[in-house]
Amino acid sequence: MRSVVLASLLLYALLAAGCGAVHGTPFPPSLADANLPPCAWAKVTRIVDGDTVHVLIGGRDESVRYIGIDTPELKSGKTPAAAYADEATTFNRDLVLNVDVCLERDVSERDRFDRLLRYVWLADGRMVNEELLAAGLAVVATFPPDVKYVEPRFLSLQHQARDAGLGVWSGQQQGPPRRGTLCEFLNNRRILADSAQKHVFRERSG
Repeated sequence: MRSVVLASLLLYALLAAGCGAVHGTPFPPSLADANLPPCAWAKVTRIVDGDTVHVLIGGRDESVRYIGIDTPELKSGKTPAAAYADEATTFNRDLVLNVDVCLERDVSERDRFDRLLRYVWLADGRMVNEELLAAGLAVVATFPPDVKYVEPRFLSLQHQARDAGLGVWSGQQQGPPRRGTLCEFLNNRRILADSAQKHVFRERSG
């Protein structure tokens, strides 16, 4: 009996090594009960900027581009960094560096730079793409057919951040630019949490 168990474990390990390069681990045991859509777990190993990271998944290093959003560009050569590029990168780093995240695919697998295209979920049910939008550190960027969350979630968060004058939207307000108050940011986070809760309820009801 013991030899059968060992053989089964060896077969599983071989299959995981050969087939899990992109798909990763379905659900780590400690996170199996999270209210998340079907996704693959990976560990973030490096931050590139506000909307791109490197992850270790299936034993391989992969570059991941967040779907549906665009953050300000960092300094590149003689081109200076855009406003809030450093803040977006720091925000992203604080959220995900050395953290296990779950990668959800939409329609496309990769972009023209061979980066995986994914929605990135934290174990507590928050989506990193949405966190950046809610903080005013990203804008909605649609590239069909990968538009699953644009209408029901992303645009609403962008409108809230813009109306509050947060981050990149500070210049859209009358008067001098501002970064938004703590109360405005926390209110936007509350709206984000309410939206996520409703999404989970709809998923369970459906």
